[in-house]
Amino acid sequence: MKTNSSAKKRFKLTGTGKIARKNAFKSHILTKMSTKRKRNLSHTSLVSEADLGNVKRMLCIGK
Repeated sequence: MKTNSSAKKRFKLTGTGKIARKNAFKSHILTKMSTKRKRNLSHTSLVSEADLGNVKRMLCIGK
């Protein structure tokens, strides 16, 4: 099976086996956002349990 090319660019496996992702809404039109909101969006988040199966399938990671 091939790894999904778009998924391998967007997700990263952590040391404990969880999947990290970047937050949305941080690409453009940032002048109206507060500095605090932009700073909090720059951190990474974990993929939710509901989406974990789909992401693992795209990355060819066993469940």
